[in-house]
Amino acid sequence: MVRLHMGSSAVNEEGCMPVFTFLIKDEKLGIAACSMTVMYLHEICSPSSIHKNIKSANILLDTELSPRHLDCGLATFHQRTSQNLGVGYNAPECTKPSAYTLKSDVYSFGVVMLELLTGRMPFDSSKPRSEQSLVRWATPQLHDIDALSKMVDPALRGLYPPKSLSRFADVIALCVQSEPEFRPPMSEVVQALVRLVQRSSFNKRGEDLGASRRMDDSDYY
Repeated sequence: MVRLHMGSSAVNEEGCMPVFTFLIKDEKLGIAACSMTVMYLHEICSPSSIHKNIKSANILLDTELSPRHLDCGLATFHQRTSQNLGVGYNAPECTKPSAYTLKSDVYSFGVVMLELLTGRMPFDSSKPRSEQSLVRWATPQLHDIDALSKMVDPALRGLYPPKSLSRFADVIALCVQSEPEFRPPMSEVVQALVRLVQRSSFNKRGEDLGASRRMDDSDYY
């Protein structure tokens, strides 16, 4: 019913481009908006709530390509039915539903961001064994700028600021750490993503202003 009402697809069915465009130009907050939803569940709701089912299939894009997060508030149901996120989204500590914590949600959100970065599924059995698990394959490369540029989703065609790409990778690396105590709270993830959006927007305005001045100067010749 919700999918029919939304009239759009999950983020991984859209090629990830619309949600990731904040790295390219001044558009919607995209994935930053999704992080705010999770932060609300974790740190504003009283008592706090664990989502337990954060995955790209639960993030839909509306007709304006704005993200909408599904399954919020259904954690109790997931615990009763022992519902599993699916291969690749579960944090290492989540061997059973009762093991989920707020930091497990942070890990799953990191996997979603990694999908957006690379255009790959969280687990792909068609890949070579060393590349089947997205987190295991990508994590060692997130701080290597050369390797990072090669692992980016080809659909982006290099149309992203390198500094924004590196900062986005830094946020992902924090979220998908194997030790839950080292993962940041969602409020810090939100702050990092919002700063990234603001810097990208500021740099874009600066580039536009510079281009405008160059055009004005050319009028004198």
